[in-house]
Amino acid sequence: MIQNNDFTLIDPQTGHQAFRLFRFEKNNPFDDVQRLNHYSMIWLESGTGNVKADFSEYNFSENVLLSFSPYQPFMINLEGEVRGWVINFHPDFFCIHKHHKEVACHGVLFNNIYNSPFVYIDEKAAANFEMVIEQFKAEMQNPALAQYELLISYLKIFLITASRLKTEQQTEAQQTTAKEEEPFILQNLKNAIEMHYKTKHSASEYADLLAITPKALTRLTKTHFNKTLSDLIAERIIIEAKRELYLTNKTVKEIAYDLGYNDEYYFSRFFKKNAEVSPQYYRETVGFDKASAVLKT
Repeated sequence: MIQNNDFTLIDPQTGHQAFRLFRFEKNNPFDDVQRLNHYSMIWLESGTGNVKADFSEYNFSENVLLSFSPYQPFMINLEGEVRGWVINFHPDFFCIHKHHKEVACHGVLFNNIYNSPFVYIDEKAAANFEMVIEQFKAEMQNPALAQYELLISYLKIFLITASRLKTEQQTEAQQTTAKEEEPFILQNLKNAIEMHYKTKHSASEYADLLAITPKALTRLTKTHFNKTLSDLIAERIIIEAKRELYLTNKTVKEIAYDLGYNDEYYFSRFFKKNAEVSPQYYRETVGFDKASAVLKT
């Protein structure tokens, strides 16, 4: 078995990190706020604690997988024996937006504004993950022809396994919640946000749509989603803005207008407040169409 536990693949075109696999033990590398320009999957084999992500805080027990999108702020507090694996990959290495039909992780592992960022790992999934990690390590140790393609294939297996498990757990949770009589209005709220987030940006507008007071609706979202209604709306807008910044060469002004903001500078401030970086910096460090982005600024 290969003993080296830190492997990094550099993109020869940019000179930046494309893919990294590393192991951590005893020390917690995430005990301060992380704002990374790549996707992160953190498999905590042991250790309990809580994670702060975006606007919310969640408690978890050991053997969980946490998933975070580029520049999604998060911090993990850990207790007990700490041990786990981290997989980082840049969108230029593998873009979940482009490949969402293949791996089905967009809106499940990543960019899911209604659920926690983790999935509990059972014995079967753990065995699969261990197998894939050994394949990652072997390929990184002895690179050969079509290394990128093979690593991406292993990454897809990891993502699909995790997505299936989280989907199953979400379904079970929804069935439990249904028995507890979760207000039907919350499903209507989800539909309303998805339909109107480009034109309606305030909590009061959604409360009016659903014929409920903003205070009552926010109380429901805090109880069931651990977020305020304004948080949910903001997250949905930011997810779409990030997608546009990555997948298109539209100017920031064009993206702002498409999302219902006539003032480009107001939108940029809103984006920076929620994503911790400016739209242009996000594009320069994450977006694939860097040359066009520079020409259009």
